[in-house]
Amino acid sequence: MIAPVTIPVVPAAARTAAALEAVVPVLRTSRTVLRAPRLGDYDALHSITGSARGVFEGGPSTEVESWADFCGMTATWLLRGHGMWTVETRAGAVAGFVLIGTEPGDAEHELGWLMTDAFEGRGLATEAALAARDHAWGALRLPSLVSYIAPGNTRSEAVARRLGAAPDGTMLDGQINVWRHPRPEGAA
Repeated sequence: MIAPVTIPVVPAAARTAAALEAVVPVLRTSRTVLRAPRLGDYDALHSITGSARGVFEGGPSTEVESWADFCGMTATWLLRGHGMWTVETRAGAVAGFVLIGTEPGDAEHELGWLMTDAFEGRGLATEAALAARDHAWGALRLPSLVSYIAPGNTRSEAVARRLGAAPDGTMLDGQINVWRHPRPEGAA
Protein backbone atom coordinates (compact mmCIF):
# COMPACT_ATOMS: atom_id res chain seq x y z
CA MET A 1 0.00 0.00 0.00
CA ILE A 2 1.16 3.51 -0.70
CA ALA A 3 0.51 5.46 2.47
CA PRO A 4 -2.05 8.25 2.02
CA VAL A 5 0.39 10.60 3.75
CA THR A 6 2.49 10.65 0.55
CA ILE A 7 -0.31 12.24 -1.49
CA PRO A 8 0.42 15.98 -1.69
CA VAL A 9 -1.72 18.45 0.22
CA VAL A 10 -2.52 21.40 -2.03
CA PRO A 11 -2.11 24.92 -0.57
CA ALA A 12 -5.83 25.66 -0.18
CA ALA A 13 -6.39 22.36 1.63
CA ALA A 14 -3.29 22.96 3.78
CA ARG A 15 -4.77 26.27 4.92
CA THR A 16 -8.01 24.55 5.89
CA ALA A 17 -6.10 21.84 7.75
CA ALA A 18 -4.07 24.49 9.60
CA ALA A 19 -7.25 26.31 10.62
CA LEU A 20 -8.76 23.09 11.98
CA GLU A 21 -5.51 22.20 13.77
CA ALA A 22 -5.54 25.61 15.47
CA VAL A 23 -8.87 24.76 17.13
CA VAL A 24 -7.47 21.70 18.95
CA PRO A 25 -6.31 22.75 22.42
CA VAL A 26 -2.55 22.57 22.99
CA LEU A 27 -1.65 21.16 26.39
CA ARG A 28 1.84 21.60 27.83
CA THR A 29 3.62 19.63 30.51
CA SER A 30 7.14 20.02 31.80
CA ARG A 31 8.52 17.67 29.12
CA THR A 32 5.83 17.42 26.45
CA VAL A 33 3.44 19.30 24.22
CA LEU A 34 0.11 17.69 23.37
CA ARG A 35 -0.98 19.00 19.98
CA ALA A 36 -3.29 18.13 17.10
CA PRO A 37 -2.19 15.17 15.00
CA ARG A 38 -0.53 15.93 11.68
CA LEU A 39 -0.10 13.74 8.60
CA GLY A 40 3.56 13.20 9.45
CA ASP A 41 2.56 11.59 12.77
CA TYR A 42 0.95 8.60 11.07
CA ASP A 43 4.23 6.66 10.83
CA ALA A 44 4.70 6.91 14.60
CA LEU A 45 1.20 5.57 15.21
CA HIS A 46 1.68 2.72 12.75
CA SER A 47 5.02 1.86 14.41
CA ILE A 48 2.95 1.11 17.51
CA THR A 49 -0.25 -0.40 16.13
CA GLY A 50 1.35 -2.14 13.16
CA SER A 51 3.96 -4.00 15.19
CA ALA A 52 3.92 -6.59 17.96
CA ARG A 53 3.57 -3.58 20.29
CA GLY A 54 -0.03 -3.27 19.03
CA VAL A 55 -1.10 -6.64 20.41
CA PHE A 56 -3.00 -5.02 23.30
CA GLU A 57 -4.84 -2.79 20.81
CA GLY A 58 -6.08 -5.69 18.70
CA GLY A 59 -3.03 -5.65 16.44
CA PRO A 60 -0.71 -5.84 14.88
CA SER A 61 -2.67 -3.71 12.44
CA THR A 62 -2.23 -3.45 8.69
CA GLU A 63 -1.40 -0.05 7.22
CA VAL A 64 -5.04 0.29 6.20
CA GLU A 65 -6.24 -0.47 9.74
CA SER A 66 -3.70 1.91 11.29
CA TRP A 67 -4.70 4.64 8.84
CA ALA A 68 -8.40 4.11 9.71
CA ASP A 69 -7.57 4.35 13.44
CA PHE A 70 -5.46 7.46 12.88
CA CYS A 71 -8.26 9.14 10.90
CA GLY A 72 -10.97 8.05 13.34
CA MET A 73 -9.16 9.25 16.44
CA THR A 74 -8.33 12.55 14.75
CA ALA A 75 -11.89 13.03 13.42
CA THR A 76 -13.30 12.69 16.93
CA TRP A 77 -12.27 16.33 17.43
CA LEU A 78 -14.85 17.36 14.82
CA LEU A 79 -17.53 14.99 16.06
CA ARG A 80 -17.21 15.25 19.84
CA GLY A 81 -14.91 18.16 20.68
CA HIS A 82 -12.17 15.87 21.98
CA GLY A 83 -9.93 13.29 20.41
CA MET A 84 -6.31 12.28 19.98
CA TRP A 85 -3.32 14.47 20.70
CA THR A 86 0.16 13.78 19.43
CA VAL A 87 2.58 13.77 22.35
CA GLU A 88 5.66 15.65 21.25
CA THR A 89 8.79 16.10 23.34
CA ARG A 90 10.05 19.63 23.92
CA ALA A 91 12.78 18.74 21.38
CA GLY A 92 10.09 18.09 18.74
CA ALA A 93 10.13 14.27 18.56
CA VAL A 94 6.84 12.37 18.41
CA ALA A 95 6.79 10.29 21.60
CA GLY A 96 3.29 8.86 21.26
CA PHE A 97 -0.38 9.70 21.50
CA VAL A 98 -2.95 10.42 24.20
CA LEU A 99 -6.66 10.56 23.59
CA ILE A 100 -10.01 11.24 25.10
CA GLY A 101 -12.15 9.12 22.89
CA THR A 102 -15.21 7.03 22.31
CA GLU A 103 -15.22 4.00 20.06
CA PRO A 104 -17.92 1.49 19.18
CA GLY A 105 -18.55 -0.62 22.26
CA ASP A 106 -17.34 2.03 24.73
CA ALA A 107 -19.77 2.76 27.55
CA GLU A 108 -17.99 5.91 28.75
CA HIS A 109 -15.38 8.43 27.66
CA GLU A 110 -11.97 6.80 27.48
CA LEU A 111 -8.58 8.18 28.41
CA GLY A 112 -6.01 6.24 26.39
CA TRP A 113 -2.30 6.39 25.60
CA LEU A 114 0.09 4.82 23.11
CA MET A 115 3.83 5.44 23.28
CA THR A 116 6.50 4.67 20.72
CA ASP A 117 9.15 2.18 21.69
CA ALA A 118 11.84 4.87 21.91
CA PHE A 119 9.89 6.88 24.51
CA GLU A 120 8.28 4.15 26.58
CA GLY A 121 9.37 3.80 30.19
CA ARG A 122 10.26 7.47 30.74
CA GLY A 123 7.08 8.60 32.49
CA LEU A 124 5.92 10.58 29.45
CA ALA A 125 2.69 8.58 29.09
CA THR A 126 1.75 9.38 32.67
CA GLU A 127 2.68 13.04 32.29
CA ALA A 128 0.75 13.48 29.04
CA ALA A 129 -2.26 11.44 30.21
CA LEU A 130 -2.43 13.54 33.39
CA ALA A 131 -2.70 16.70 31.26
CA ALA A 132 -5.42 15.12 29.11
CA ARG A 133 -7.26 13.86 32.19
CA ASP A 134 -7.20 17.33 33.76
CA HIS A 135 -8.55 18.74 30.47
CA ALA A 136 -11.34 16.13 30.50
CA TRP A 137 -12.41 17.02 34.02
CA GLY A 138 -11.86 20.78 33.79
CA ALA A 139 -12.49 22.17 30.32
CA LEU A 140 -14.79 19.40 29.08
CA ARG A 141 -16.54 18.61 32.38
CA LEU A 142 -17.02 14.98 31.34
CA PRO A 143 -19.41 12.97 33.51
CA SER A 144 -16.95 10.08 33.90
CA LEU A 145 -13.62 8.89 32.57
CA VAL A 146 -12.23 5.38 32.25
CA SER A 147 -9.32 3.62 30.62
CA TYR A 148 -9.98 0.38 28.79
CA ILE A 149 -6.96 -1.89 29.22
CA ALA A 150 -6.47 -5.41 27.88
CA PRO A 151 -5.61 -8.03 30.52
CA GLY A 152 -1.85 -8.51 30.68
CA ASN A 153 -0.99 -4.98 29.57
CA THR A 154 0.97 -4.34 32.73
CA ARG A 155 2.64 -1.16 31.45
CA SER A 156 -0.72 0.51 30.79
CA GLU A 157 -2.04 -0.75 34.13
CA ALA A 158 0.96 0.91 35.82
CA VAL A 159 0.18 4.22 34.06
CA ALA A 160 -3.47 3.96 35.15
CA ARG A 161 -2.40 3.35 38.77
CA ARG A 162 -0.05 6.36 38.69
CA LEU A 163 -3.00 8.45 37.48
CA GLY A 164 -5.04 7.28 40.48
CA ALA A 165 -7.36 4.99 38.49
CA ALA A 166 -8.54 1.70 39.93
CA PRO A 167 -10.02 -1.46 38.37
CA ASP A 168 -13.80 -1.25 38.09
CA GLY A 169 -15.05 -4.34 36.29
CA THR A 170 -14.67 -5.67 32.78
CA MET A 171 -16.38 -5.38 29.42
CA LEU A 172 -16.61 -7.42 26.22
CA ASP A 173 -17.01 -10.66 28.17
CA GLY A 174 -13.90 -10.03 30.26
CA GLN A 175 -11.65 -9.19 27.31
CA ILE A 176 -11.10 -5.64 28.57
CA ASN A 177 -10.54 -4.32 32.10
CA VAL A 178 -12.18 -1.03 32.98
CA TRP A 179 -10.02 1.35 35.04
CA ARG A 180 -12.00 4.22 36.58
CA HIS A 181 -10.43 7.64 37.05
CA PRO A 182 -11.73 9.31 40.20
CA ARG A 183 -13.34 12.71 39.82
CA PRO A 184 -11.24 15.32 41.60
CA GLU A 185 -12.82 17.14 44.49
CA GLY A 186 -14.58 20.29 43.38
CA ALA A 187 -14.99 19.13 39.76
CA ALA A 188 -18.50 19.66 38.42
